[in-house]
Amino acid sequence: MLGQHVLFLDGEALVIDKPAGLPVDPPRAGGLSLENHLSSLTFGFHRWPVAVHRLDRDTSGCLLLSRNPKAHARFQQAFERGEVSKRYVAILDGVPTGEFGTIDLPLGKVSTAEEGWRMTRDPRGKAARTDWRLLGTHDGRALVEFRPATGRTHQIRVHAREGLGVPVTGDPVYGTAHPGGMMLHAIALSLPRTGKEDVAAEAPWPERFTALGFEEDKTD
Repeated sequence: MLGQHVLFLDGEALVIDKPAGLPVDPPRAGGLSLENHLSSLTFGFHRWPVAVHRLDRDTSGCLLLSRNPKAHARFQQAFERGEVSKRYVAILDGVPTGEFGTIDLPLGKVSTAEEGWRMTRDPRGKAARTDWRLLGTHDGRALVEFRPATGRTHQIRVHAREGLGVPVTGDPVYGTAHPGGMMLHAIALSLPRTGKEDVAAEAPWPERFTALGFEEDKTD
């Protein structure tokens, strides 16, 4: 049940702290997904909420769901116009050069029979930009804040690996798997609304980050 993971709720919007390991869409191979929990997230409505965007299976944190079709359309348009502010934190398997910057690497999909599909730098791909800031270091790893300006598939994971030269700890595709899972967390999300308060939520600091020696940084 995800009822205890609710971060924001009103008549239009619902933001949950999605657990790591839970896919948003039903896996092709079967198994549980967000869909199996939607009936517990109606909060008095007959209609089930609908995810407005996606988080990777192994990424935890703020996930926005709409509670009616009109709100869903408005929220999707806000994403398309770049009006949604998203803040992620990640632990990287190394320390990048510098303390902040912008990664501007267009991304495209490649696929091989041996490794399956993945995203990579592609000059002919879709534009992808991410602002980043170093928050701290510990035992040869770095805690980094990412603020994506676009929403491409695996954007932060590829930008960390190919833009900063250091993969996200535990990334099973672009780095090395870790017993604690992938260290990427969507810690905050906000979306402006006309005539109403913003949809705004902040997810709790993940325990798997603390287990690797990184406590929450309180600065924005």
